[in-house]
Amino acid sequence: MRLRHKPWAKDKLLEHSNIVIHEPEKYKGKWHEVFGNNNPIHIEVGTGKGQFIVGMAKSNPHINYFGIELYESVIISALDKAIEEQLPNLRLLNKNAVDLRDFFQKGDIARVYLNFSDPWPKSRHEKRRLTYESFLSIYEDIMVPDGELHFKTDNQGLFEYSLTSFSAYGLILKIVSLDLHNSDFEGNIMTEYEEKFSAKGQRIYRSEVTFKNRRGKVANTKV
Repeated sequence: MRLRHKPWAKDKLLEHSNIVIHEPEKYKGKWHEVFGNNNPIHIEVGTGKGQFIVGMAKSNPHINYFGIELYESVIISALDKAIEEQLPNLRLLNKNAVDLRDFFQKGDIARVYLNFSDPWPKSRHEKRRLTYESFLSIYEDIMVPDGELHFKTDNQGLFEYSLTSFSAYGLILKIVSLDLHNSDFEGNIMTEYEEKFSAKGQRIYRSEVTFKNRRGKVANTKV
């Protein structure tokens, strides 16, 4: 995807520090101070334009949410949605997922969402996939012991790879759907990509896995 540069995005992100947290390191282990409650925190890694995370925050006021997106030119659209909705349980981070350990400590996060992540199809780019073992290690390090990862994609190859990666890491598969939109799953919040792909008749794949009592251990690798 070619990103359109938006030179004004940085200033707008800085202007809305009530929504975009610019120094998240300060709140590591203390996020209840930001949200004003002790509700569980769910994060979406690669939040894109924010349709999913905003929809989730609107539907679940008893849960706190973070949309995490690396690119300023993309997260600015999520910020616009957040400004319009003014949801007290939603914050944004314009940060890289490899640095999540700097912002969250063990037990801070109850659930991670990965939606339509870049498949990085070439073998030499495997370590960049957000379901690669080093990323799974990052998620585990910031999660509660029974934390969950929910994953959606239209890419069959990435889905098959991810199921293998989850299994090799010792995660427990709770739900595997090979055709989400023709399943009995209720309450699905679609991303912008999901709307686009499903309108073309493409199949959407979805899985839920848990870190609870995961089988075995792998090296605590770094990205």
